[in-house]
Amino acid sequence: MTMHAGLASGRWWTLTLAEQLGNAGADVGRAVRARQEGDEGRFEAALDRALELLDLTLADPRWSGPRLREIARTREVVCDFLVGDNLYRSTPELLDAYFLAFALAARRDR
Repeated sequence: MTMHAGLASGRWWTLTLAEQLGNAGADVGRAVRARQEGDEGRFEAALDRALELLDLTLADPRWSGPRLREIARTREVVCDFLVGDNLYRSTPELLDAYFLAFALAARRDR
């Protein structure tokens, strides 16, 4: 199911990598907060949106090599933290700091 139909039709690929990861990170943050508050419905919706945005970023033909590996690793770490065994020992603060850097870079470049 596509939740971001307008973005999936190609608009997502006009954004910078910082904008893409900053937006995906906003939904990761929403998922983290919903899980902390025990709101399963909000958690699942935010996680689905975050993963869809990360998948759209992975599918962006502009990204290859180390950037593509970084995006894939980011998705892996998010899934590990939110629905896995947290093998990477991530914390909400670490994820927030990671994605915040992209959000700030996106705003700086405007």
